[in-house]
Amino acid sequence: MSQDIPLSAEMKSAVFQPLYLQISQLLLERIASGEWPAGTYIPSEASLADSYNVSIGTLRKALNELVSNNVVIRYQGKGTVVAAHDSDSALFRFFNILRENGERSLPLSRVLARHLRTASEEEALALDIEPGSKVIHIWRVRDLDGAPAILEHVYIDAARFPGMDREPDILPNTLYQLYQQKYACTVANAHEQIKAINAGPDEVLHLEAEEGEALLRIYRIARDFQDKAVEYRVSTVMTRHHAYFNQL
Repeated sequence: MSQDIPLSAEMKSAVFQPLYLQISQLLLERIASGEWPAGTYIPSEASLADSYNVSIGTLRKALNELVSNNVVIRYQGKGTVVAAHDSDSALFRFFNILRENGERSLPLSRVLARHLRTASEEEALALDIEPGSKVIHIWRVRDLDGAPAILEHVYIDAARFPGMDREPDILPNTLYQLYQQKYACTVANAHEQIKAINAGPDEVLHLEAEEGEALLRIYRIARDFQDKAVEYRVSTVMTRHHAYFNQL
């Protein structure tokens, strides 16, 4: 029999939270700690239920929470694996700019600049780092259907991603996959704020927009399994042939 893993005092005292959610949080903490890396199978439901001294039904509900949040993937007859960001899953889960008819097109990225600098107040606040900390700034254009469609400014904590201002020489199209594979940092969720803006000089130059043309600006903070900020991204989107799609 496997060793029992007791619930923390904090969780025991949280009587308002169902037991399966408490178990789900404990499993999430073990994934976040690196005990079960991305792409690996976690122990069987029976083994985990025994470890936490709960029923199979409770353990299964806990895993269902992680499945619904794209933390793990359940394979019938094989087991449950910690989700990994391959190029397709990372791209299409977090990429919501589609053709106006709802069809997806593959974005291609062109890096305009990448450098290390001191964070602005806005960037430090978004990344939850100390003022004066260093960030890596990646400035790139993303083409859709052969035309420039998105102008992106990406900011990451230089202390968390050492050396990324210099390598790799060519950044991949999907940065989230790079974060996970090279730095063991998995983006679990993201929160976005969207505003309407008018095109300025940068958009005219890099997106071929008309001066004053109506565009979308998306402010995104991506977070890991422990709810720590991973990345702050500001994207400006051409809306002539594409739109932001979101399923509620």
